[in-house]
Amino acid sequence: MQRTHCWKSFGGEQQVWQHESRSTGTPMTFAAYIPPQPGPRPVLWFLSGLTCTHANVMEKGQYQRLAAELGLLVICPDTSPRGEGVADAPAYDLGQGAGFYLDATQPPWAEHFRMRSYILDELPSLVAETFPVDMARQGITGHSMGGHGALILSLTAPGHFRSTSAFAPIVAPSKVPWGEKAFASYLGDDRAAWAQHDAVALIEAGARLPALLVDQGTADAFLEEQLQPDRLKVACADAGIPLTLGMHEGYDHSYYFIASFMQSHLRWHAGRLFA
Repeated sequence: MQRTHCWKSFGGEQQVWQHESRSTGTPMTFAAYIPPQPGPRPVLWFLSGLTCTHANVMEKGQYQRLAAELGLLVICPDTSPRGEGVADAPAYDLGQGAGFYLDATQPPWAEHFRMRSYILDELPSLVAETFPVDMARQGITGHSMGGHGALILSLTAPGHFRSTSAFAPIVAPSKVPWGEKAFASYLGDDRAAWAQHDAVALIEAGARLPALLVDQGTADAFLEEQLQPDRLKVACADAGIPLTLGMHEGYDHSYYFIASFMQSHLRWHAGRLFA
């Protein structure tokens, strides 16, 4: 593994690393913010959305100042495998940049698109070997497709994450165009397999979280067709999962929205990771 960039930031360091991944069979890149406090530190994972890389939230998310104050180590992975020989599609919502945080089972995607294994198994091991971290104190958050990833990884790996939140997540991907397209391509036609990657379906089937924070803008162009947070609200209410759902007038799907509520998410996670 090789560090490719490092910038001093609020007393800590914003770094970028690259390594050869055994999960994806490709080079993978991730960002790591190292706070100034001595370790071991709790870890917060941020999963990005469609078309993004590690760089979008690193450059636009404005998490560094408060992460330094709170003493959180923040890891921001890429959204998919990339490179020559990796399957792709012309559309922005399938292929490179659109890994959906699952392990694909269908050709040509199955060879490289193994983002669930990468995020849950391989990358945490590398992080534990490289940084001053307390891997017993991990939280996860994400935006849009990354919010979907944060929800399903937390719901299907009980105890792995102490805290979970999301910005404008795709909460029921098996019922909306983004998810239907991705799941049919990556997982095939078996909708029972799709349900294992659908937060609302998982909760309805008995998966639980101790608490959940979600923020959503009311001016989000994808709100009605793709995101549908009311489905999550109903599922959590029926399951007895404490959900804090913030609906914010006038905010859209952009990083201006994410940056506006990043501090409240960092404090939410810190309150649980340091408890």
